[in-house]
Amino acid sequence: MASTCLTFVLGALVLLVVHLINKYSYWKRRGVPTVKGWVPWLGHFLPVLTLRVNASQLLQNMYRDAENSSMTGFYIMTTPALLIREPQLVKTIMLNNFSNFHLNKVKIDFDLDPLLSKNPFFNSGEAWAVGRKRLTYAFSSGRLKMLFVAVHGVCKKLEDFLERRLKSNNNYEVELKSLFSKFTGEVVANAGCGMEGYCFEDNPHPESFDKIGRSILEPSFMNAIANTIIFFVPLLSKILRISFLPKRVDKWIRRIISENLELRRKSATPRNDFLQVMINLEKTEGEALDEEVLASDALSFFLDGFETSSITLSFVGYQLAVHQDVQQRLRDEVLSTIAKHDGTLTFDALKEMTYMDQVINESQRIYPTVGNLTKTCTEEFELQGSDGLCCRVKPGTELYIPINSLHVDPKYWSDPEVFDPDRFDSDRKQSIEKMTFLPFGEGPRMCVGMRMAVLQMKACLATLMRGYKLKLSSRTQLPLKLSASHFLTAPVGGLWVYISKIEK
Repeated sequence: MASTCLTFVLGALVLLVVHLINKYSYWKRRGVPTVKGWVPWLGHFLPVLTLRVNASQLLQNMYRDAENSSMTGFYIMTTPALLIREPQLVKTIMLNNFSNFHLNKVKIDFDLDPLLSKNPFFNSGEAWAVGRKRLTYAFSSGRLKMLFVAVHGVCKKLEDFLERRLKSNNNYEVELKSLFSKFTGEVVANAGCGMEGYCFEDNPHPESFDKIGRSILEPSFMNAIANTIIFFVPLLSKILRISFLPKRVDKWIRRIISENLELRRKSATPRNDFLQVMINLEKTEGEALDEEVLASDALSFFLDGFETSSITLSFVGYQLAVHQDVQQRLRDEVLSTIAKHDGTLTFDALKEMTYMDQVINESQRIYPTVGNLTKTCTEEFELQGSDGLCCRVKPGTELYIPINSLHVDPKYWSDPEVFDPDRFDSDRKQSIEKMTFLPFGEGPRMCVGMRMAVLQMKACLATLMRGYKLKLSSRTQLPLKLSASHFLTAPVGGLWVYISKIEK
């Protein structure tokens, strides 16, 4: 009896070992170099699951270790995934053969996140095409010019807020992400829904748009665990009923859209905001207003416009505080351009601020908001690297494009750690290798809200440079270390500066 049990146990162990060897030799059998150090059942993701690093940092380490390969294989738990290291392969996946890799890896469960699941970033097929078409329509040049009126109003609110803070002491210490979340939150409220966002109140409002945004996306231990499960163990998230969007936020966005629509039905005066554009679009298509669709559109505007733009602005502000010469040069451009437009910050004036574009681009190069893009193969395709490496990618295979690694690879950028906005001037930017600068993605799935994001960021920076100076505070922890508890780019301890008024 004992020998039978022993035989059974040994047999089970042998089968388990064979199973693991089969699972974790997937890339070896296909002739693809594999990242070292996998752990049974966890693959290479133990550092992410234990919150030692976030996924983007882990991929960056893998990228560096595989410097002689165009691609390298790794494992997310027991699932094989492919890290793409070569710009030409990135182009193949995101542009040339988009139809083979058109799915984003991250999926949102409709039952758990009904509004978020309609966001073009997460859906596919006809739903993706329709959703993207709607947002593309909303962010056309003519409509952006209309939305700028609201953005300009938020700039005045930012000025008023800073003036109140500087009234008694011309040295206001502030964490940049917190400050810029107020700005982008108010833009979402004013330009998105035509309503007050309460972000610049002296006494915090319980339903301020920046507070709501932080409740969804603020780095925290619980958010990190939830996001890791949603993004990398979706089956477990379905079993545990973990949603990305808190239920209270889902109810909040539905309520403000419902109340907003009721007010607009009673008023004949059209609004100049994103929600009105979406309402007008539905009317031209001859359909009854669908509050579910409009709530989803508003949520997309909220999430796309709030967090990523405030993160980008905070790193731009940090770079300006560190590099005073760049800050002064940018201020000179802002003042001279506004002077040409009769002393008024206008939509056309912002378009002329080309050095500001360079500053934003260079900051995004060093600290991209999104560290990697993920794609899922939908149709078998053979990837061929310039090093002779070939891989026949099967449907369902996950592919990772490490944006942060490509942005600082010395193979494509000289002195990549140096902040140099002139990399993006009219002459030098022509020499930048394609697919090595991807702050908004590329191809058909490129960020549809890019122009709106750039518009609000430039308006915010112009307002700051016009009247204020930034100086780094000692509360900023140097060298910067990125948080492992946020799936986007967030520095540990925050980015702290002193803001002072420029005497005219």
